Amino acid sequence: MNQRALIASAALSLMSLALVGPAAAAEKEKCFGIAKAGQNDCASISGVHSCAGQSKVDMDKGEWKFVAKGTCKELNGLSLDEVKAAGKKS
Repeated sequence: MNQRALIASAALSLMSLALVGPAAAAEKEKCFGIAKAGQNDCASISGVHSCAGQSKVDMDKGEWKFVAKGTCKELNGLSLDEVKAAGKKS
């Protein structure tokens, strides 16, 4: 394969990922309170940290993971609105 074909195929692969990415994200939702220590997907809701994999305890209600849309309740998780409502009660 020549260099031009290699670059063209790499560019095509990147473009296809850009098109598929938003659709895949639309099929997922944030689920709070289900992440094991060190297995959260991103920042905590309280601002304790701002990166994935930094949760310190299992099932912290301020930590979240992406799950398939509609499965959070099956995992005994909470939505962002539920977490915020619980925080106002405390």
